[in-house]
Amino acid sequence: MSTKPKTKNEKAELLSTPVEHMDMTAIDARPIIDSMAKMSFTSRDLARAAEIYNTMLADESCSIILTLAGSTSAGGCMQVYSDLIKYNMVDAVVATGASIVDMDFFEALGFRHFQGRPDVDDQYLRSHLVDRIYDTYIDEEDLQTCDTVIGEIADGLPPQPHTSRQFIQAMGAYLASGKARKAGSLVQTAYENDVPVFCPAFTDSSAGFGLVLHQDRNPERHLTIDSIRDFRELTDIKIKAGTTGLLMVGGGVPKNFAQDTVVCAEILGHEVEVHKYAIQITVADVRDGACSSSTLKEAASWGKVDTALEQMVFAEAGSVIPLLASDAYHRGAWKDRPRRRFARLFD
Repeated sequence: MSTKPKTKNEKAELLSTPVEHMDMTAIDARPIIDSMAKMSFTSRDLARAAEIYNTMLADESCSIILTLAGSTSAGGCMQVYSDLIKYNMVDAVVATGASIVDMDFFEALGFRHFQGRPDVDDQYLRSHLVDRIYDTYIDEEDLQTCDTVIGEIADGLPPQPHTSRQFIQAMGAYLASGKARKAGSLVQTAYENDVPVFCPAFTDSSAGFGLVLHQDRNPERHLTIDSIRDFRELTDIKIKAGTTGLLMVGGGVPKNFAQDTVVCAEILGHEVEVHKYAIQITVADVRDGACSSSTLKEAASWGKVDTALEQMVFAEAGSVIPLLASDAYHRGAWKDRPRRRFARLFD
């Protein structure tokens, strides 16, 4: 049976139902989490993760690093992550370039992600310049506009090495200057609250295309992204912070980048605590020796995290992170936390 829409404007039909992002403040997940604590399997794991996260928030000495990998921002969790910054529930972010640029910054420019189907003919989507993330659609022409804006921001910066943090800060300033078509993006909220955002593989996203455009226009005088200084800056945050907790959505480069700051600090001659608290939400498997960059217990063998207050939650993050975040928001430990404003370390 054909999967082609039977309409005159087929692309408009494909992109007719926007993804609506979850508002963690609008629901109270505490009764759900309390009930899950009395259950088994993933439910009880999630309840323990929520308990650990609330303990992090109540520990005034603890600075919290959020790491993001995967496509939950496009799938409906975008506002959750922005609100974690807004309500002082995380102090630094490490993410994939796609989470920050293709998803968050993209929507801040006024574009949307759309509900779709996983069983559609992908060649048909391609003929309409529609990109697919499982059951979510993106207008490729809008993405190319996002690429262009990234190139324009780069054109306005000094032709020298920049960290991804510096560049994302410039993206936040761009939005805050009146260019945002949608309020409350993670990029703008982080900029306005001095929360540093790092993308260790920044060019693996629309940012990469935009920066190539920038370098092509400016072959002799262009900026570059200094990922080594990114690592040094995040390590400086770990050294300054002392006690730290990790809230990790997915795994991969952001997870490893944040965990490795302990080892890097030691190599630089500093005595630092391992990450005292750690939560990872992932669907990755352990049987191939990876689990999207090791289980948390395995990371302890590398001197990265403590095993006393760690929890793996093997679940699709879009289905559980709103519950964990809503539970923590409504329990309210964040209200007494001092803001770290770690971005000011690099002024």
